[in-house]
This record gives sequence, structure tokens and C-alpha cells, in this order.
Amino acid sequence: MERYRAFPVRLPSGVRYWTVVDEAWRVDEAADPARSGPPDLSRPVRGERRVNCVLAAVREFFRHAISGGLTGPGTLSALFEAADDRTLPAEARGEGMVQARLRPRHRLREPEPTVKAVSDEEILELLRACRNARDRFIVLALWRMGLRRGELAGLRREDIHFVPDTTRLGCGVKGPHVHVRRRDNANGAAAKSRRSRAVPADWLVVQAYDQYMSDRDACPAARSCDFLLVNLYRGQAGAPMRPGALNDLLAALSRRAGLARQARPHLARHAFAGNVAASGATLDEIKDLLGHSSFTASEVYLHPSPQRLREAVDRVPVPRGGAHGVLR
Repeated sequence: MERYRAFPVRLPSGVRYWTVVDEAWRVDEAADPARSGPPDLSRPVRGERRVNCVLAAVREFFRHAISGGLTGPGTLSALFEAADDRTLPAEARGEGMVQARLRPRHRLREPEPTVKAVSDEEILELLRACRNARDRFIVLALWRMGLRRGELAGLRREDIHFVPDTTRLGCGVKGPHVHVRRRDNANGAAAKSRRSRAVPADWLVVQAYDQYMSDRDACPAARSCDFLLVNLYRGQAGAPMRPGALNDLLAALSRRAGLARQARPHLARHAFAGNVAASGATLDEIKDLLGHSSFTASEVYLHPSPQRLREAVDRVPVPRGGAHGVLR
């Protein structure tokens, strides 16, 4: 059986990609992006995750090429690591399909993702940089409710229940809150989860909302729009804001406030999750507040500070009788 091996190609231009060569170092034409027509996988990579994504696409391309008879079955033995022939993909053995867990030969170790949430001090600087009530409400809604930018931009006025008693609205949720619902919106905003949820709002958000609505109601073009966030100061007056406008707003506020980095809506969401966790919320509470379907998705939003870790250890009580006798 002809043997193949993976070979890294590094061009003078900086472009890097993987190809496959045979025993005579001849490039397999079905494998090389420069000789065949597979998807463009020869773009410069930016990190371990990008490399792994490219290699995964290459492996699947070869499996398709083998099934179509474009290359020999021995190609996959260079791409997959196998303890014995029985664990190789069926295409590599020329036999019927079997259920087997494949282990790629070429896979980089990806570093654990770290996200530095926007700090409370940075949020306060952003609020000071705001020049109108609408922008202050947006910053506070992102920071104090943890909404995604698509969720906030997709809110309708009917979703806002900032009244003491919501029974008159046909709602059984107590206290001020907003309802996040998935809809097809003309501004491109969308809630990520299909499951609707109610997100509580504190007095800071409610107060900022009242101030914003005073300015919003003063704009005649905005009165007929059902979206909560509308253009008031630039663009088509009264038109719903697009999700990307929230990124543009925080970028402008970051520059105006002189921040060392650019704040983004998702960093404010991380800050919300961290603050809720620091206040003693459990993981299931954080999961529902953020609108996640699994606990794993919520864990990446938890960023305990060294001080919180120290306080967690200090809260562990000393056994009755003290530990002095143990240390003698």
C-alpha cells in the first residue's frame, strides 16, 4: 500500500498550509490547495484554534476525496493516528464503514480562553462620557442586566415591564424586568436563545429608562416605532438601532473616556456575570439570567478575582475546639 505523510508548506509570502506527499515526495494533487480546487485553506493562520479548524477541514476534504476516488485510501493514515488498523477510518482500510472514534495526528493544544471583563471603574468612565439619556441607558442595560447586544437592540416597548404591579399587563413576574423574546426583526437584532426569559432590572436601569423615554417621546418620528432603542441624534430619526450601532457607541465612548482599551457589549455582559457571582449567586441563577442552555456555557463568564478566592478560603470555619491542638 502506498504511504503518505503530511507536509507543512511555508511560502516566502508568509502563507502557510498543509499538504500531503507520497514516498517519493510527490504532492498529492487532490490534497494541495495550489493544484486543486478545495476551499481556500491557505490563508495565514492567527492562532492554535485557527490551525485546528483548518486541519479539521483538510481531513474532511480528504475523506470526501477518497470516497470519490480522487486519491488513494492510504492518505488518511497520514492524517489520523491509530493504534491498529481496526481503528482507522473505513476509507483508509478499503472496507465497510465501522463506528470508531478517530484521533487526528495533527492538532495543536489550544490555550484556555481568557476574557477580561470591563471593570466597574471603566463602566463609570463610560457613563461619564455619555452625552444623552439613551446612551446612558444602553450602558447600564448591558452592565446591570447582562443582555446580549442583539437582545437589547431587539427589545420592543411591550417587553418592558418597569412597573410595581405587572398583573394588569397579564404578567406574573414580580418586580421590574424585561422579557427577552426571539423574533425576526427588521434591524437584524435577534435573541440567541429560542427560549424566552424574564431578566430583572434594578433601580439604576429603571431610572435611566425613565430619562431616556422622556427624550424618546420628544421625538415625533420615534413615537410610531415599537422598538425600544431608536435613532434620535443621527441617521434616520425614529428608526430602530442596529446591533452594530451598540459596538460603535461603546467604541466612541471608550475613546471619549480615554480608556486604555475598547469596551464592547460582550465585555459588559462578562462584567454582569462576574458581579452577580461575587454577590453570591449560584451557577443555576447565573445560567438563567444569561439565557444559557447549559451550565458549561455559563462557566466561562465567571472570573473570580484573587481577593474573592481569598475570601472564599477565609469563610471556611475552624472546627470546634480550634486547631491549636493539631499544631502542637
